[in-house]
Amino acid sequence: MLTRRSLLRGTVAAGAAAFSGVASVLGARYDLVITGGRVIDPVDRLDGSMDVAIRGDRIAAVQSGIAVSDADRVIDAHGKLVVPGLIDIHTHTRLKQMPSTCLSDGVTSLVDGGSQGADRIEEIIDVARSAPNRVRVLLNVARTGITRPEGEFMDISHANVPLAQEAIERHLDLIVGVKARLSAAVAGANDLEVVRRAQAIVEPFNLPVMVHIGDTVSPLQDILQLLKPGDIVTHVYAPTPHGIFDDDGQLLPEVIAARRRGIWFDIGHGRIAHITWKMAEYALERGFPPDTISSDWSVAGSTDQVFDFPNVLSKFLLLGMPLEQVIACGSANAARVFPAFADRGTLRVGSPADVTVLDLQDGAFEFVDNENTVRIGQQKLVAHEVVLGGKRVDR
Repeated sequence: MLTRRSLLRGTVAAGAAAFSGVASVLGARYDLVITGGRVIDPVDRLDGSMDVAIRGDRIAAVQSGIAVSDADRVIDAHGKLVVPGLIDIHTHTRLKQMPSTCLSDGVTSLVDGGSQGADRIEEIIDVARSAPNRVRVLLNVARTGITRPEGEFMDISHANVPLAQEAIERHLDLIVGVKARLSAAVAGANDLEVVRRAQAIVEPFNLPVMVHIGDTVSPLQDILQLLKPGDIVTHVYAPTPHGIFDDDGQLLPEVIAARRRGIWFDIGHGRIAHITWKMAEYALERGFPPDTISSDWSVAGSTDQVFDFPNVLSKFLLLGMPLEQVIACGSANAARVFPAFADRGTLRVGSPADVTVLDLQDGAFEFVDNENTVRIGQQKLVAHEVVLGGKRVDR
């Protein structure tokens, strides 16, 4: 990134004015201008070569031809994509350094997807409070949080409603909902009761429930009946049994009805039986794209299958989703799921200045699904620059 002082030094040394009308630093109209990139803002339906100007911690202008002489600092984004700061609504950021790692990959806002329950929620709250980016938390319905090898809901007493409500009351500024893993190895035959208790937990707070589907004991139709508008189904492209398709390969009518009444369908890529190329391709071919793309990123996922959020987004380019739709699923759409992100996911003037500059690289790139099946994609998204609250992030 160039400063106006360095630009002026270079101009004098060259003996010619590289930019005309350069004012003093104190006279700069903008603190930062991101210049020359392809701006994609799904909210305002922008897609074209434009400049983005930032003043303080807010977007000040999005238009062509903003003079770099009006800026204190400049990011040259020629040949790059300039998009709203990425929002990953399903991660597992248990350690204090993990949000920073996500930030370096362009994720300016994220949600921890139920790593801990009421017994140890302070651990995740501490991570959220110390994070440089905006981190919010889903409380695990189980007081124990995620447990292995025996799942947390095999003992249904772990789904303790009063304890969970007390935890939410203590941290209403950071807890944005609850999370319930429902697969057979985690909840067994208790899956529906877990959802009922999850709804009882959030009812006083009007918060959403995120449910983890795939390989459940109960049919998905029964689970969907217990969800309300604003709730989230994650691992939407999980393979059979009890995914979004019936035994004849038809999209369940209850899934279509759930989307119509306001249930969100999220990817939650992860590593184990959450997404296969076959299921994702099949769903997209039948007109059922995800509402949001999320990574289910974790320590293990940082070196296996997931790697980083732009890598997960890139897989949907391989699957044929338009670039603009992929960006929306990782920004604008995600911002609509949780009120905590309602002012994010856009480059609209006046909005918080969270911006991700992506390099859309061409080549031959290897991607794998949860079955470690390799496919070669022709494009890959890589974080190039990140701006958080108007400040360039040192990556």
